[in-house]
Amino acid sequence: MKATLKIRMANSDAHYGGNLVDGARILALFGDVATELLIRQDGDEGLFRAYESVEFLAPVYAGDFLEVTGEIVKVGNTSRKMEFTCDKYIQARPDISASAADLLTTKIRVATAVGTCCVLKENQRQS
Repeated sequence: MKATLKIRMANSDAHYGGNLVDGARILALFGDVATELLIRQDGDEGLFRAYESVEFLAPVYAGDFLEVTGEIVKVGNTSRKMEFTCDKYIQARPDISASAADLLTTKIRVATAVGTCCVLKENQRQS
């Protein structure tokens, strides 16, 4: 099962000089996709348990458009292993003007991750 989120990074997403977006924002987007996948799979948001790996491969700036995809690759009794990718498909061009951007002919992979989520069983929710 897969889910995809498309989002534009706003100026409020920039954390560092030069309107650079920090990696924590990308991880939050992975978490949003994981939540959707868990709701589709189990009817419950569940809890993100751990990342096995995270790689940041290219910078992200305010004004960039991202496509964030997650896929459930393994289903356990109460766990769901997921793989995530984040690709930039529109790149801001502040060097031209504040509103200029390029639609990329080839997406730029900016991050990947593998993580595990837990699904709470009914008796755990009431504790």
